[in-house]
Amino acid sequence: MAKKYTLKKINKAGFKPKMDETRFSINYQNQLNAAQFEAVSSIEGSYLLIAGAGTGKTRTLVYRVARLIELGYDPKSILLLTFTRKASREMMNRSALLLDNRCSKIKGGTFHSFANITLRKYAKAVGLDSNFTILDQSDSEDVINLIRSQLNLAKLKKRFPNKKTIYRILSLHVNTEVSIDKLIESEYPHFLDFSEQINKIFKIYKEYKHKNFLLDYDGLLLYLRDFLLDLSPAAKNFLSEIKFIMVDEYQDTNKLQAEIIKGLAQINKNVMVVGDDSQSIYSFRGADFKNIIEFPNIFPNTKIIKLEENYRSTQPILEMTNQIIEAAIEKYPKELFSRKIGGELPAIVSTNNENMQSQFIVDRILGLREEGVSLNDISVLFRSSYFSFDLEIELNKANIPYVKIGGIKFIETAHVKDVLAFLRIAANPKDVISWYRVLLLHEGIGPVKAQKILEQIMSGELSVKIHPEKTPAKDLKYNLYDLFETLYKLHNKKELPSD
Repeated sequence: MAKKYTLKKINKAGFKPKMDETRFSINYQNQLNAAQFEAVSSIEGSYLLIAGAGTGKTRTLVYRVARLIELGYDPKSILLLTFTRKASREMMNRSALLLDNRCSKIKGGTFHSFANITLRKYAKAVGLDSNFTILDQSDSEDVINLIRSQLNLAKLKKRFPNKKTIYRILSLHVNTEVSIDKLIESEYPHFLDFSEQINKIFKIYKEYKHKNFLLDYDGLLLYLRDFLLDLSPAAKNFLSEIKFIMVDEYQDTNKLQAEIIKGLAQINKNVMVVGDDSQSIYSFRGADFKNIIEFPNIFPNTKIIKLEENYRSTQPILEMTNQIIEAAIEKYPKELFSRKIGGELPAIVSTNNENMQSQFIVDRILGLREEGVSLNDISVLFRSSYFSFDLEIELNKANIPYVKIGGIKFIETAHVKDVLAFLRIAANPKDVISWYRVLLLHEGIGPVKAQKILEQIMSGELSVKIHPEKTPAKDLKYNLYDLFETLYKLHNKKELPSD
């Protein structure tokens, strides 16, 4: 009896044939370090690229796009999702400069822009009108405010949350899939009494969008997720066209976005996500760094590749960084290193409170200036822009000029401008601009009512020099009695300049 033989693919047995690198126009091995090259030359399967700070993750993604195209894959079969349009443009432009214009033809963009393009193309399959209008955040807040007004919620005795707060609650609900009640309990406990009304606003808001062919930013992701996971014939056709999926800054994805990636990889399971569990910064958008921790569980047989060579910092700084990262409970262990040696040792200064920290920084800046260091060569970095407020006050006290990049200055924040407007009125009762700002802060007073009250103030019918009990004006019923009483006491306690 003849012996039977079974032919097996070599790759299935675990052996990976060496690629002939001479076929490429780019010398990938020469231009990348070992870990970057491993990521760039990885093709089929799921990959988690842990990219430490300054380790060249963008460079790696750019080279991988170029290599896939050099391998003969259709650029339109490659999808690269990023968190900002700027990042998307940068990667596509760099890929095109590295190889050629084919790289600019890949499917690239933010989650929202990708959702918009996809939903318009497959609107019928999703149950949408292809001419749907997109509401930006400001539009959404205005719609919510309209519903809020129609329900007469502004007239409640206890102050009802404003449109921005309601929008944040509803947006978090959609992106995290946590119930509105639980979100209010954990994030906005002072609004617990209004859970029922906020749920009602959400229901009316959804109906309003559906009736008027509107989608907000969260709705774009929601419809895309459902379209992908339903796996209709249209979805299968769409997914069969996408051969490779790459996602930048995966640690900043939320639950909804993670489900979109899962949906995208249902047919061609070639997905590479890039991120760093130590650099999650968008928690306020419902992002959850656990998405990157759990990725290997969602995509079995995921290969983890670590980029650990840092190109920005000296080794002493990285050694301190490694110590900080080591303290994390949930993490992917990594050891950042650099070929840059020498440099000053980093210093850690512990202070008892935020103001002492600010005073230390001011003293250090003054000391450096005495040593001949230009103020233009000194920078102070913050986790978020509002953390700089205390330092801004101390810098102003010390007459140190500064430029703030990102966010707004402390004295330009809404609540500070509100307080200053009140103080300006006390000093100068004829300050119309400040009066207008203060009046609009009161429930029941809109632009029209504020203008009417301003006319009474300018004519002298209403005045901070007259006790509100003695004024003939009837408009004090609009929550203004306490305001005029406070201003009367403040203004008449001591004569203040009128200019």
